[in-house]
Amino acid sequence: MRFSASQASEIAVLLRSVAQAEILPRFRKLASGDIRMKSSPLDLVTEADEAAERVLTAALSARFPHAMIMGEEAAAADPAQLTRMLDAELCFIIDPVDGTANFAAGVPLFGVMLAAVHQGETIAGWIHDPMGDDTVIGLRGEGAWIETPAGARHDCRVAPPAPLSEMVGAISWSYLPAAQKAHLLPRLAQLAGTLNFRCAAHEYRLAVTGGLHALFYNRLMPWDHAAGVLIHAESGGYAAQFDGTAYSPRKHAGGLICVPDAAGWQALREALLGSA
Repeated sequence: MRFSASQASEIAVLLRSVAQAEILPRFRKLASGDIRMKSSPLDLVTEADEAAERVLTAALSARFPHAMIMGEEAAAADPAQLTRMLDAELCFIIDPVDGTANFAAGVPLFGVMLAAVHQGETIAGWIHDPMGDDTVIGLRGEGAWIETPAGARHDCRVAPPAPLSEMVGAISWSYLPAAQKAHLLPRLAQLAGTLNFRCAAHEYRLAVTGGLHALFYNRLMPWDHAAGVLIHAESGGYAAQFDGTAYSPRKHAGGLICVPDAAGWQALREALLGSA
């Protein structure tokens, strides 16, 4: 199965309309009861997440009646959806507000992420930036680009390969086990710089536009990574799990490193993880 560029653009329009109707009107206007903790203080949900997911789920179901639609919040309520996804012919995976902690705190770094997965393989990905009002789109085998509401397109490309001492990386270490965390943190000084936006949507966007070299994640829920890994690959990048195997939205553990090339992956993996 394939999506055409025009179909991908139509879905980008849908993401934008939902963001304008359900997310942006709630930004910096949430009451205390509109924000709730899920599994930990780092894992929040807001009224905007739930409303946007409901509308997106209904709209995608209407367009693709035979597809499975899995949203982050629905899967939190019914974790068995992650198992049902394994057998789905076509599954759309929604992160209605990626960067919920930022959104809840009034920080304008959040996005809407959507992936289309066909028989376990991501075939299309979208990362919509509600504040910047554009969408990164990737189609398997057809490249990745940023598209504006007016239809202008700008191709995405990862940064050129760089030695470890010149790499800038988005390093997400909060979900590492304590021993791995203690092992990794002192080693970050080997890089030129590190950051953590608390928002995979904007970290992937920065990587696929050449603004940083490396992404490092331990927690691998598909709504956070299925779209981004595809877009990164279609922008010329290289990604693999900590053990060197290929990423799949069916895998939810094992870590992930995304860099411009295989040599950079090996160097970063050795520098940060070593034999840990």
